[in-house]
Amino acid sequence: MSTYSPQTPYRPEAPYRPEAPRKRAQDSSVGELLSEVTSDVQLLFRQEMELAKLEIREEATKAGKAAGMFGGAGFAGYMVALFASLAAVFGLANVMDAGWAALIVTGVWAVVGAVLFVMGRSRMRSVSPKPERTVQTLKEDAQWARHPTK
Repeated sequence: MSTYSPQTPYRPEAPYRPEAPRKRAQDSSVGELLSEVTSDVQLLFRQEMELAKLEIREEATKAGKAAGMFGGAGFAGYMVALFASLAAVFGLANVMDAGWAALIVTGVWAVVGAVLFVMGRSRMRSVSPKPERTVQTLKEDAQWARHPTK
């Protein structure tokens, strides 16, 4: 299977079907023309489904990466809670030295958690739940079907 390239629309290659040379439209029967149109529509539908699968797979990958960043932010939040608790214990126990050190570590973990959260949120906003290119090509196909000579 070929891969999607953003510069050109993805269209899976049609399977090779050796056919006799096509007759002119005036020589073909209505049944033959209908059969040919049905075959073309089926091929188009299969190609559109393949494009939709590729788009959904790409979006799922982006969503997975964003979810990983949310997981990192969750772990950093856990570390903030852990060190804040240690800081409170040491702060109450020694009023100065160990408590201030623990607060500095807590501040560092808070910054790490905030950065991971912001990055995860921005990546999650770029995820699109619908296959944009497929919707666009379906609109183009419908436009062509309504006005095939334009």
